[in-house]
Amino acid sequence: MKILEKIKKIKRTAIIPWEPFFLEKITKILNDKKNVLDIGGSLRISSDRGNRLNSDMKWVADLINKNGVDYKIMDVVPDYNPDIVGDIHKMPFPDNSLDAVVCIAVLEHIEDPIKACKELYRTLKPGGYCLVQAPFLYYYHPEKGYYADYWRFTPDTFRMLFKEFSSMEMHNIRGAISAWLYLTPLGKRSFFMAIGNMLDKFFKKTESNQTSGFTAFLVK
Repeated sequence: MKILEKIKKIKRTAIIPWEPFFLEKITKILNDKKNVLDIGGSLRISSDRGNRLNSDMKWVADLINKNGVDYKIMDVVPDYNPDIVGDIHKMPFPDNSLDAVVCIAVLEHIEDPIKACKELYRTLKPGGYCLVQAPFLYYYHPEKGYYADYWRFTPDTFRMLFKEFSSMEMHNIRGAISAWLYLTPLGKRSFFMAIGNMLDKFFKKTESNQTSGFTAFLVK
């Protein structure tokens, strides 16, 4: 089973050229740090503590268990049974107390991302890691009754929000062609998205800033 999962992972990264950066940084966090806070539970590794389960992320749960990582989910609403009910605008942690924070697809749904990013910086230990993902050219996606959809983020926004951190690595999510394709009805079909990724590669658009969004790996 583990061999099949590895083969599946290799196939996905071959088809999805922007995914290796994300996988590499998640692996680094779980290998280097002993406590990890997942804001919103967007790693989707636990059906008991999240609104959705992503079977492709089972390897993350396995790595957490293998390394004995203290993995906690924080959400502003209690409905999904998070470990901690808390608001990213005012995180319930002391200064310099967290080893690592994962904040995926959260910033676009909150009222004040500048304040939230200051909270990420405040609560991380010196040398702590933060993995952030936020959209740019992406469809409107609120969740009725839970959260709105306020913001989109450019590379300049990322640099402004995280200027206090000692380092930042950033990678785009999709190239220009696949980002456009994802916004159409064809974006729901993996076959067409694979073609879009290949066209991005052929036309050298894989590193374009005209993209679905960005993933940033930060060190305090």
